[in-house]
Amino acid sequence: MTYAFSGALQAAVYDLLQSDPGLTALIGDAVYDAVPGGSLPETYVLLGQEMAKDASDPEGAGAEHRLTLSVITSAPGFSTAKGYAAVICDLLHGAQPALSRGHVVDMAFLKATARRIDGAAGRQIDLQFRARVADA
Repeated sequence: MTYAFSGALQAAVYDLLQSDPGLTALIGDAVYDAVPGGSLPETYVLLGQEMAKDASDPEGAGAEHRLTLSVITSAPGFSTAKGYAAVICDLLHGAQPALSRGHVVDMAFLKATARRIDGAAGRQIDLQFRARVADA
């Protein structure tokens, strides 16, 4: 098992989200690893929790990463957040972005949780993906 792919995987997912014309048409460059200070856009995507476990096999080192991406919006209702979440799911499910170390064997959508935040003034959808990564 190795956690050495984690940084490469995060960078590749971030780059994929930032470079997709469909997503950037909706939110511009509002994809964050950490919430920036100051005022925030109405809707943004936040890279969140990650869990990794061994997925090595006789061919070499590997890991299974569970990634959480959050769509956060102050727009009323869940419609806006769900639309953006759908774009992210279409983009990441089955994606095999190039990594600086190793390669993505498979990436799949696992689950989503939608909830109200900020005293019901905002909405957040947490999307969880599984990425199987192996050494090149």
